[in-house]
Amino acid sequence: MKTTLLRRSALLALFACLPHSAAQANEWPTQQPIKLIVPWAPGGVADFLGRLVGHSLTQELGQQVIVENKPGAGTNIGSDQVAKAKPDGYTLLMASSNNAVNMSLFPKMSYDTVKDFSPITLVGYTPMVLLAQPSRVSAGNLREFIDQARSKPGKLVYASAGNGSPSHLAAAAFEQSAKVKFTHVPYKGAAPAVNDLLGGHVDILFTNVPASIGHIQSGKLKAYAITGTKRTPALPNLPTFAEAGLPDYDATGWYGIVAPRNTPPQIVERLHKAIDKAMADPAFQAQAKKQGVELAPAMTPRAFSERIQKDIEQYRTLIRETGITAE
Repeated sequence: MKTTLLRRSALLALFACLPHSAAQANEWPTQQPIKLIVPWAPGGVADFLGRLVGHSLTQELGQQVIVENKPGAGTNIGSDQVAKAKPDGYTLLMASSNNAVNMSLFPKMSYDTVKDFSPITLVGYTPMVLLAQPSRVSAGNLREFIDQARSKPGKLVYASAGNGSPSHLAAAAFEQSAKVKFTHVPYKGAAPAVNDLLGGHVDILFTNVPASIGHIQSGKLKAYAITGTKRTPALPNLPTFAEAGLPDYDATGWYGIVAPRNTPPQIVERLHKAIDKAMADPAFQAQAKKQGVELAPAMTPRAFSERIQKDIEQYRTLIRETGITAE
């Protein structure tokens, strides 16, 4: 009898010593609002998607999701904050393909994109569009554009949103794929780059659909092709690069949700299911479509992790071969 009592006491003590996080995970998310860190300034695609996901999660989980913009250092400031946050499900990150790029772009990283996050799900893709100033580029289609660029290496000047930005990497990858050479002029953000393209100070720019759709539709800028495997409903007459004659080229950016490493699996799974449910909602889909965002098909956390690692290797090769730096 004494032995039985001792065993019971030992078991009770063992259960009492179980990590408090397990109990918290079962109660989640009842203790406090959830923070969704968007490592970009307000007004862009990441901010839009973050608020769209945050609104849907608030409704689905019954707990308020607060979006906080933490821009800077190519998304590293906000990403580092989440990487070092408590893994309790109350701090999330709107991650992007920048997190894959930064592993090779910045020589000293304060976090590891693979080791310091628990991927939850991929949300959507943002295709890149090749734009030109009609007064400076006469080519009527992508093939003519490539021929024109090859005939005068370095003559065409392209703007980017900054060294190492998605627009910079998209142009560098295009140079490799199309076997052309441009001259690069980096700007501090997409907005001034678009403005100088409109003003005729540069020739071309790779940028996303939301930043360019109005200028394309008005005829102020010429669009040659869009990345991705299919045309965007926002610009149905714009061919993909594959359709336009460059099948091996792609530079599509992505956005997804991750949590700090060691976030309890049951929280990751609940978030995954909640976001998948939100993305299946026609209202959610309609909002994304208006912004030119292509929603991702259902993807498990493991598949998302594999996608991140694949992109890290892809961008590492591109950065090494082109010599791109963040400065």
